[in-house]
Amino acid sequence: MVFMLVALMRECLRPGLILFTAVVVMLCAGIINPEEALKGFSNKGMITVALLYLVSEGVRKSGLLERIVYHVLPQKNVTVTKANLRFYPIVSFISAFFNNTPVVVIFAPMIKNWARKMKLPPTKFLIPLSYATVIGGICTLIGTTTNLVLHGMLLQEYKDEMHELADTDGAVEGILVRYGIDGMHMFELSRVGIFIALAGLIYLIFFSQYLLPDNRKAEEEAEEMDISPGMFRHEVMLGNRFPGLGKSLREFDFYRRYGAHVRAISRGGNIVEGDYMNMAMTHEDTLVVDAPEDFKQTWGESKIFWMINRVGDYEPPMGTKKRWLALGLLIMMIIGATVGELPIVTDHFKFLKLDMFFFACVTTIIMAWTHMFSARKYTKYLSWDVLITIACAFAISTAMTKSGFADLVASYIIALTDNVGQSRWGIYIILAALFLITNIFTELITNNAAAALAFPLALAVSEKLGANPMPFVVCVCFAASSAFSTPIGYQTNLIVQGIGGYRFTDFVRVGLPMNIIVFILSVFLIPFVYGL
Repeated sequence: MVFMLVALMRECLRPGLILFTAVVVMLCAGIINPEEALKGFSNKGMITVALLYLVSEGVRKSGLLERIVYHVLPQKNVTVTKANLRFYPIVSFISAFFNNTPVVVIFAPMIKNWARKMKLPPTKFLIPLSYATVIGGICTLIGTTTNLVLHGMLLQEYKDEMHELADTDGAVEGILVRYGIDGMHMFELSRVGIFIALAGLIYLIFFSQYLLPDNRKAEEEAEEMDISPGMFRHEVMLGNRFPGLGKSLREFDFYRRYGAHVRAISRGGNIVEGDYMNMAMTHEDTLVVDAPEDFKQTWGESKIFWMINRVGDYEPPMGTKKRWLALGLLIMMIIGATVGELPIVTDHFKFLKLDMFFFACVTTIIMAWTHMFSARKYTKYLSWDVLITIACAFAISTAMTKSGFADLVASYIIALTDNVGQSRWGIYIILAALFLITNIFTELITNNAAAALAFPLALAVSEKLGANPMPFVVCVCFAASSAFSTPIGYQTNLIVQGIGGYRFTDFVRVGLPMNIIVFILSVFLIPFVYGL
């Protein structure tokens, strides 16, 4: 576990491969068996995440989201507060039903170019854009992969407990079986998540602008550069599959591969001065390039670049039929998955499990056959590293439980109440400790890995207390998604850091109050709403 955490913080390899390495070590040590090491790869929650990547791609290509935001953004008499009031509630609502990363990838360049047009600093909008998608995503089951990961873990743990119950002739009853918890429904998290989202939006709309910087020097320098004849200015954020990572521009011929001239490299909010041609490139870099007109069309859908933003261009062509079809399918999936869990429906459709997995499957197939995404290239829309991370998380969670590590940490968490000596506040202290442990993990490593580490702790705590596990799992959901204080905790933070030219301290200054808001509301509302 220590090796895994250090490797994740130092980014020795991609997170999926690091977690898989930890799983192999635990397999070799005999802590888990091959079935336990592989069970995450067939988990319903993990497969649902993969399907939702394809659904997100179909909605993205339809142009539905761009059209919505284009009509929302004010075009005259604009102030930062007025724009925030019209924009961020819509973003949070969209991200509740849509994967966070595509939302930011689509909206960030639109917001940046719109702000330039309105003579407003783009830096006032991009970090709040990332935060608005996160607080919207925590409100529903499908709003973020973290929620689906924990949902999948609940399903798997419930299944394992049922098998154990059958094997022992009812002598051993697990905590999930006792409370009848076999996963989360679509709006399970909304009961507290809506209050968190509202408080977060108030902070972002009215207060965040005073903590955010004006335009960085990097912005001004990039705009002042002369554009080569016949070329167009683009900002390109390097993806994890960019083949030149770790190489300098002199070693990696960018023009020969992509037909574009690199004019500058932006890192950590500043244009790199001096001989940037000999500097090794990283996945946190944003390149300022001059490229032909078809550059974005050719490379925009590849995984080589996270984002290609053509300066001054933020209204892409729209397809009316696909836009309405995408909207209809999205509504069908959300309503179907919500209604499908109701007792009246399950009683009439006992031969079918009408859950999110079912409707995600149906929606994906319809989108494929109506060519809403390229059926020949569908595998490239999947984030394989995220999927492998999620699959390995199940094995690591099992190892933490079987080895006794989860019980040991849970005992220390529960002992906090004895040390403080205030039994009336005991449950709040336990939830606070669980939240902080998970939140520290998510700020330092990744949200899905943090959820994998904290889930067995949540179950172990509830088991020792004999309490309903759902409040503790919900606490882990909110804590694992609350990566506001660093750019590395959440992928959307890295994206806006690159395009907005933010520094690490910008995230600390604006994000720390967000962490505090989510922490306080989670710890005090969860016991009241869910009961123990």
